[in-house]
Amino acid sequence: MKKKIISFLILIFFTNFQALAKNNHKLVLGEENTNVTIKVFSSLTCSYCARFHLSVFDSLNENYIQNGKVRFEHYAFPLDLAALSAEKMLRCKNDSKKFQLLREIYSKQSTWTKGNDINTINKALKEIGIKFGLTSQEMTNCFNNDKLTNIVLEERINAQKKFNIESTPTIFINDKKYKGSHKFSELEKEIKKKLK
Repeated sequence: MKKKIISFLILIFFTNFQALAKNNHKLVLGEENTNVTIKVFSSLTCSYCARFHLSVFDSLNENYIQNGKVRFEHYAFPLDLAALSAEKMLRCKNDSKKFQLLREIYSKQSTWTKGNDINTINKALKEIGIKFGLTSQEMTNCFNNDKLTNIVLEERINAQKKFNIESTPTIFINDKKYKGSHKFSELEKEIKKKLK
């Protein structure tokens, strides 16, 4: 009986770990079988990434993602420890507000990135996360979670290998590198071509 219980607990742990890894592998919005998939490789401390997300994402979401025409995938490409911490906190938010938290991280980027050390930065990130229902302890656990660190860094390594990322943000539309301007109107032209 004890062996059965232990086996069952191991199965539950393994399943939950797989779910954690899957849930934290990437942030996705939109239908799986769309004609257009946009992949954005970003560092959360990158000001250009923040500018792109804050100026483009809402229009993209409203006009193409919500109606099932476009799938949006955010990929972690942290360029420093601060970006890694922010990404780990973001991955600890496992509900529908994850993209709202991403937006808030970008909009407050100039504030939380001011810290001189990682502890100061994490403290500033916690102030953001608490507003989205994360507890201080949950975020501390995320910052100290080596498995989560490995998930984020593996995502960065795989992106480098597969897509040869040289800077952030790097945008791919249907696995083809987008070289246009980071304006919604220009991105929309490419989307419309793919939807024809």
